[in-house]
Amino acid sequence: VIRLNGKEVKGQRNLSEHVAAVWLTPQMDRIFTEGAAARRKFLDRLVFAYTPDHVTHLNRYDKNLRERLRLLTGMRTPDARWLETLETQIAGDAVSIAAARAHLLARLSHHLADLSRLQTLFPAPAVQLVCGIAGALENSPALALEQALAAQLARARAVDAAAGRTSIGTHRADFAVRYAAKDMPADQCSTGEQKGLLLSIVLAHALMMKAEKGFVPLLLLDEVAAHLDDDRRAQLFAHLQALGAQVWLTGTDAALFSALKDAAVFMVDGGHAYPRPSLLRETGPL
Repeated sequence: VIRLNGKEVKGQRNLSEHVAAVWLTPQMDRIFTEGAAARRKFLDRLVFAYTPDHVTHLNRYDKNLRERLRLLTGMRTPDARWLETLETQIAGDAVSIAAARAHLLARLSHHLADLSRLQTLFPAPAVQLVCGIAGALENSPALALEQALAAQLARARAVDAAAGRTSIGTHRADFAVRYAAKDMPADQCSTGEQKGLLLSIVLAHALMMKAEKGFVPLLLLDEVAAHLDDDRRAQLFAHLQALGAQVWLTGTDAALFSALKDAAVFMVDGGHAYPRPSLLRETGPL
């Protein structure tokens, strides 16, 4: 049961207007060197925090993609009317998804510039959505683009049936990041630089949410402190404290968090969390 201001609410949508969560984990350190799917997932999480309706379009889009492929690959003569209905829905959601991603990155770029002006020690990223649909939206009305996309999907039925995948859509988009000062793609940067680029994106997103939505997402940063030098770690902590947000930092070395004298501290052991207020006065591995 979810209660908001004393009243029960149904569904994630209502809650998402007031709270969101963004996280970084060690597995995400490879996000710039892996396939585009991981980058899209990360981007969509940022978009969802900013535009809660985004997840509705994503879920319906994925469901309809699967249903269309099932019809194309599992039936000798699939129902043309049902395919047309699915393709119309896919096209509509694809345009909404592309528009939400593009808008988020436009706003994020503005706040990345603000963060850069603070003379942060973290690398400043340049972010871009690589997506033909988003590009077409710059010059075409959304409705006209939806109709054109639905027609393209109809023409691609034979190709998609043979390939067993959908050849057109926002599921083929990519989230491109460059280290602006070096004009270098993120996948060519060092591991430390890639980590810094991710942290810059998360910090700028938090600043954007605070300025434009009135709240900061709950942040979970898993093992980020271990990969930073003393100066960058101190600056990260200063940025996080200035946000006034609820931030969870995890690590295996208490000494890395010794500067956070006022933080609540917990020891996790055997799947349980125990308060350990004295832990930051201790040193060495946990």
